[in-house]
Amino acid sequence: MKILIADKLPEATLSQLKTLGHSLNYEPGLSADDLLSALDDHQVLIVRSTKVLEHVLEQNSSLELIIRAGAGTNNIHVETASKKGIFVANCPGKNAVAVAELTMGFILSLDRRIPMANAEIKATQWNKKEYSKAQGVLGRTLGIIGLGTIGQEVIRRAQSFGLNIVGWSRSLTPQQAESLGIGYAPNLEELTQNADIISIHLAYTDETSGLISKSILENLKPNTHIINTSRGGILDEDALLELLEKKELWYATDVFAEEPGSGNANFNSTLAQHPHVISTPHIGASTNQAQNAVANTAVDIIQTYAEQGVALNCVNLCKQTPANWQINVRHHDQIGVLANVLGLISKENINVEECENIIFSGAQSACAKIRLGSKPSDDLLSNIKAVEYVLHTQVLSI
Repeated sequence: MKILIADKLPEATLSQLKTLGHSLNYEPGLSADDLLSALDDHQVLIVRSTKVLEHVLEQNSSLELIIRAGAGTNNIHVETASKKGIFVANCPGKNAVAVAELTMGFILSLDRRIPMANAEIKATQWNKKEYSKAQGVLGRTLGIIGLGTIGQEVIRRAQSFGLNIVGWSRSLTPQQAESLGIGYAPNLEELTQNADIISIHLAYTDETSGLISKSILENLKPNTHIINTSRGGILDEDALLELLEKKELWYATDVFAEEPGSGNANFNSTLAQHPHVISTPHIGASTNQAQNAVANTAVDIIQTYAEQGVALNCVNLCKQTPANWQINVRHHDQIGVLANVLGLISKENINVEECENIIFSGAQSACAKIRLGSKPSDDLLSNIKAVEYVLHTQVLSI
């Protein structure tokens, strides 16, 4: 397969893909706007932070598979990919430890204001009086929002620092919290109002967009420290900027609502410039350990797709099609049977939503499971039964 790699991958991964017989175009410096011309006739695109924009997908006719070398896919216009029949796959869980490590670094950096102290020393200022005012993290309450793989890795590390940990997610139960060794918050408001430190670990979706709202931020305790290593759009950045000094809040983030479309670009953010904010350029997953694990998963996705036509970890398959009816057609495994059956369904102006043909041992007979968008007529069923080599038909309402 012809593969375009628009972000950095380990050299060993590139060698492995070449050994497997794939043709590589390795251009880690591409911007979002460069992708259209660079994609050309490639079947596979691998990206990390590079944005895959709507118009790029609309105007490309060869692309079959996009792999996000990481977990989140909000830098890819998934809706257009779905419309074009392009698989979008990710590599979930492989960078959890790396993100958790950065989270712990942020917790300590905010408490001790390490970046600020370092900046003053580099500017020839020895300001021990100012930077001797740290609270310390032992015994303070850490509220974790989102208890997926990353959130759980943060728990393990935070426990060793003696933090009192409370968790909340939409699916978390008191029993699950107890099994994780943490406290349970019944709702987001209770967690945020009682935490000294808040760490966000949610996927970016329509439901989580703006979840950390102005009303949530207004009700935080003074001097609350907020950590965001998930996605910028989950938190209302404008409201936070307004409240940073008013509420004496502190913010450490690896992500912003609006980020450059490539890994090397100018970035002018009022929020990032605020003295109560420390930030990094979306590098949470950027350790060699994490990137090697992600790259190995990307190779598995490519090779499985090349050999079987199956996209592992695909995020844009329909969870439930519009099908309401299913016809099971048992038939002899002969040429033309399914073509004739599907042709009859098409003449009835009924859309086939899903179709699977299961072969019995010995390859003499098969069963086709055909899911339809509307109810088949009695005439259609009679015509299908009359097709040569059809053994039996069954209609199900689903």
